[in-house]
Amino acid sequence: MTTPPMDGEQVVLVEHQDNGVSRITFNRPGKRNAMNRAARAAVVQALDECRSRTKVIILTGAGTAFCAGVDLKEGAVSTGDPGLDRRSEWPAVQEEIRRHPAVMIAAVNGTALGGGSTLINVCDLAIAAEDAQIGMPEIGFGLYPTLAGPAAQLRLQPKHAAWLVLTAERIDGVTAAQWGMVNQAVPADALDAAATKLAERVASFDATALEWSKTALWKIPGEISEFTQAVAYGYEVASELRSRSTAVADGIGRFRSGTKNPGQG
Repeated sequence: MTTPPMDGEQVVLVEHQDNGVSRITFNRPGKRNAMNRAARAAVVQALDECRSRTKVIILTGAGTAFCAGVDLKEGAVSTGDPGLDRRSEWPAVQEEIRRHPAVMIAAVNGTALGGGSTLINVCDLAIAAEDAQIGMPEIGFGLYPTLAGPAAQLRLQPKHAAWLVLTAERIDGVTAAQWGMVNQAVPADALDAAATKLAERVASFDATALEWSKTALWKIPGEISEFTQAVAYGYEVASELRSRSTAVADGIGRFRSGTKNPGQG
C-alpha cells in the first residue's frame, strides 16, 4: 500500500508485510529526501496507517540519501488541514515516531544531514550502510542544530555530540556504529537484508511487550535516572504486561515445559 500523494508526487511509500513488519520509504531522491510539508504530512499519515497492524517499522530513503532534513527551500505552505499541519511540523514528526507503539528501525542507506540525523537518534534501533554520511551542517549557517543537537546530546557521548555540532564534518556508518549512533554498519548492498532480518526478529515478540519495552527505554534514563526509582518502574511495567496480555504466562509456560520461546536459538 502507498500513502496518497498530496502534490502529484508519491513522496512517501508504505509497504506492509504479513509478519508485523512495515517499511516507510522517503521518496524524494532528487531532493535527497529533504522533508517538505507534503513529505512530513505523508510520514504522519503513514505512521497512522501502521497503527494497530504493525509491530516494527523500517524507515529508509529512496536513492542515495536517507534524509537531508527539512527542505529549507520551501516557504510557508499548508496541507489545508490544521490538525495535520500541526502534526507535520518537524518536531512533532519526531514525537510521532518516538511515541508510536511500533519499534522503529532506521535503515540509513546514505546521506543523513541535520534533521536526517535526528531521525536516526529518535529511532529505537538503527543499521547504516558503511559509506553513509551523517552530519550536522547547521553551524555553517550560524545556527545551533535545534533538533539534531539535542537528539545527539541525549543519545551520544558528549565529545561525539560536540564533534557533530561544532565541526560540521560528516561521519560514515562505520564511525556511527563505533560511536553508538547506530547498532551496526554493513556494506550498502547488505543493508536491506540486515534491516529486514532485524525487523523480523523484533516482530517475532509480543506486540504489547514491545510497546511497553519501547516506552521504558525512553523513560529510563530520559525521565528516571535514580536506580531505585528505575527498578520500581520496571516492576510497574512488568505488572502492566501481566494484566494486559497473556504473553507472560504463555512464555513462562513454554519455558517450564521445555519449549523454546521466540528469540531463543
